[in-house]
Amino acid sequence: MDDPRSSTTVSENSVRKQSHPGRNASSFANPLVAPFVNGLSQFQQSPTTSNWQSLKRVLHYLEGSAAHGLSFKPGSTLHLAGYFDANRTSSSEDRKSIAGYAVYFGANLVLWLSKKQRVVSRSSAKSEYRALANVAAEIIWLRSLLSELHFPLHSTPIVWCDNLSTIALARNLVFHARTKHVEIDVHYIRDQVLQGKLSVHHVLTHDQVAYYLTKAFSSHPFHCLKAKLEVVLLPLRLRGMQVLTINTNVQDN
Repeated sequence: MDDPRSSTTVSENSVRKQSHPGRNASSFANPLVAPFVNGLSQFQQSPTTSNWQSLKRVLHYLEGSAAHGLSFKPGSTLHLAGYFDANRTSSSEDRKSIAGYAVYFGANLVLWLSKKQRVVSRSSAKSEYRALANVAAEIIWLRSLLSELHFPLHSTPIVWCDNLSTIALARNLVFHARTKHVEIDVHYIRDQVLQGKLSVHHVLTHDQVAYYLTKAFSSHPFHCLKAKLEVVLLPLRLRGMQVLTINTNVQDN
């Protein structure tokens, strides 16, 4: 995201008047824009002209993709899987990491998030471990919900991680100085692993879906990500009335 100090500040009224409120519903229904919405939301108190231009690009994409949505396919087995990642170098201002995760029920995406972490992490492993704790909590909650609905899982939920140090922390039963800053998260994850409620495995960065929820990327991986997130062109009967109005004129203060 562009540096807010390098551009003229845009009045809040201009942004509110010229961006249709329907964009919020569209962004929640489209995981592809999650990292961009997260980045832009950091400047909503004092948006700049550059921020406004970035917002217009997101709105134009939503306008052109209003007929797209998530697909949900039936499957023969019931299982949960989560992907997570954290970008420790994402913010040059406060050095807080951007974390993202995607949770699948079978082959279907059901939960996703792209959000700045609340605290500064002193290493990539620690920022990813905090992200691991977040996605683990979501998976455990989903498992409990499915159990109450009498849909027991056929296998232990898996969390896929591309950081070997984070996986080692999850499996190591000995606490040491490296874990004291994330001790609560460490206790929680290890407890879930020991009880057989969760399993943490390694995945290559190339196959890490959540990687794209924490970083800016070019058009090529963007189109590849659409397939991984099951974003498809919806049938006419499922599109509904999706209207997005964009006014490209903006007035500076």
